[in-house]
Amino acid sequence: MLAKIVILGFLVLEFSNVIFLYFAPGSKMGNAIGVFSAWEESKRHPEIHDLVKYLVNWVAGVKLIFILLLGVIVFTADLSTQRLSLIALGLATLTFFWRLFPLIRRMDKQGRINPGNYSILLAIMILGLVILFCVAAFIQ
Repeated sequence: MLAKIVILGFLVLEFSNVIFLYFAPGSKMGNAIGVFSAWEESKRHPEIHDLVKYLVNWVAGVKLIFILLLGVIVFTADLSTQRLSLIALGLATLTFFWRLFPLIRRMDKQGRINPGNYSILLAIMILGLVILFCVAAFIQ
């Protein structure tokens, strides 16, 4: 049951992110990209801003596919598959520390992220999610 609750909670969290990315990408809430100063800067260069908007919408679309697949898992799969899905989710989420964290941390140190130290807060939240996924995967 815990696995199902954690997956559903994550689905709600990710769905809110998709809503922000599609309808308020410049927001500083919902893990949208308004925290990056480059978002506003890109608006001064239409060709760059179009690329940024394309990538934001691409991410939202990929997240939507991911959300729907997790929905299928949570509502149709047995506990074993749900637990394996949580392990896979935890491993995939850890890739944040490989490619994304170094980038956002550098931008944060350069003052290109607002609020400051957002990269640290994001890293803590993501690590917390990974721990939650693992705990839910291994507890009956």
